[in-house]
Amino acid sequence: MDGYFGSYALFGVLLAVGVVIFAGAVGVNRLLRPHRPNPRKLSSYECGVDPVGGGWAQSYVRYYVFTFLYVIFAVDAVFLFPWATVFAAPGFGLATLVEMFVFLGFVAAGILYAWRKGVLSWV
Repeated sequence: MDGYFGSYALFGVLLAVGVVIFAGAVGVNRLLRPHRPNPRKLSSYECGVDPVGGGWAQSYVRYYVFTFLYVIFAVDAVFLFPWATVFAAPGFGLATLVEMFVFLGFVAAGILYAWRKGVLSWV
């Protein structure tokens, strides 16, 4: 499998082998599993408590905003670790320091915006 299309052919063969292995595993599982459905097995299960009421529940959207802000600032914090390793390298000191303060300025602006909008108050 040399040439331009050789790597594509190799990829196609490996993809086909992966699909066959996956389909074979699912098929063997379907053949070997016991299949005895009943209403008790098909009902919803939550921590040993029988389901009561309807399946629809209202959620407070502010919790999603907290989660979204946490993810944003956690990802921002991940950028601090590579910066700390590059900062010590020779020739990168001032440039990386300025870049990091610009980055932290954007993070601070985001926190200030969220605070001014009242998102950070837990109510």
